Amino acid sequence: MSRTFKGRPIIPGSIRGETLVSSEGVNPLAAWKDAAIRKSKTALCSDQNNKDLYNKRLDGRVLCLPQVIGSTTGGIVLATAAHLNIGPAALLFADHIDSLAASGVIISDTWVGNRIVTIDRLGREFLDFVSDGMTVDITHDGTVTVYA
Repeated sequence: MSRTFKGRPIIPGSIRGETLVSSEGVNPLAAWKDAAIRKSKTALCSDQNNKDLYNKRLDGRVLCLPQVIGSTTGGIVLATAAHLNIGPAALLFADHIDSLAASGVIISDTWVGNRIVTIDRLGREFLDFVSDGMTVDITHDGTVTVYA
């Protein structure tokens, strides 16, 4: 069974990936700081306040979330994670993208040269439907197909 959702492409791309879902906002500084400081080859979420993601592997995953939260360092942390090859493959937002995430994915794409495919406005039904470990196909036009 699959279900398709249509969002707005912020950083377009066509990829297939494995989902990791958070019902609450993700704080990039708290989530990636330990892996970035250690220059790890993988990134386990170090944000103890995010019960959905804590201690789960973030790198290469398709993160499904409502928004990014935290301080203005959030964007540069996303770009740093991408630069270190421990960033997410994609960010899929149920709601509008926030300025923290937008700055991070744009810097990552433009300055770092490491694209984080990003789609927003997928809707709350998307976040209610998707769960950890599902496979998703993302296309350039913002279509996301979730395979249950």
